[in-house]
Amino acid sequence: MLNRIQNPILREIADWLISLGFAVLLFFVIREFIFRTAHVDGSSMLPTLEHGDMVVLNRFAYVIGNPRVGDIVAFPPAEKPGEFYIKRIVAAPGDVVDLRDGLFWVNDEVLDDDFSYDLIISRGDVSFPIEVEYGRFFVLGDNRNGSQDSRFVSVGTVPGDDMLGRATVRFWPPGRVGMVD
Repeated sequence: MLNRIQNPILREIADWLISLGFAVLLFFVIREFIFRTAHVDGSSMLPTLEHGDMVVLNRFAYVIGNPRVGDIVAFPPAEKPGEFYIKRIVAAPGDVVDLRDGLFWVNDEVLDDDFSYDLIISRGDVSFPIEVEYGRFFVLGDNRNGSQDSRFVSVGTVPGDDMLGRATVRFWPPGRVGMVD
C-alpha cells in the first residue's frame, strides 16, 4: 500500500501512522492480557505493601494457571466499580475459614504467615466458619486489623474470574523496588 504513495513526505507520514497504530494496539493487548500496573491506596497490606507503592499485576498468570493461596491479587470490589482492592489469598475453594481466639484458622489449622502477628480485633460482619465456594477465594489484608476484606459482606469471597492479576513486582518507590511476596 505504501508503495503506491508517490510523494515521499506522504509516504513517511503514512509509515509513521502505521507504526504508531501498531504500537497503540500492542500497548492495549499487553495491558489487557499480560501486565497492568496498580497503585496501593491505604494501609491494608502493611507491612508487605505500603500506601503509595506501585506494583505490576501479572494478568497472564491467571490465563495459564489458577489463583493460589499466598498470591497477592487485585480485584474490583462490587460496591465500587472502577476501583480495585489488593489483598492476599488465604483460602481456596472448599477450604473452611474460621476466626477463633483472635486468630484465623483454615481447615482447622492456624493461619501461619510471616507478616501478620496481631490478634484479630475486627471480626467483620460475616458469620464464621465459612466454607469457600467453588470458583471463589477468601482474601485478607496483611494488616488484619486495618483491612476491608472477606470478613465483610461488602467484599465477601472473591470470584477467581474477577481477579485482575497477581502482584509480582513493586517498581515504586525506587528504594523499595523488588519482588512482592
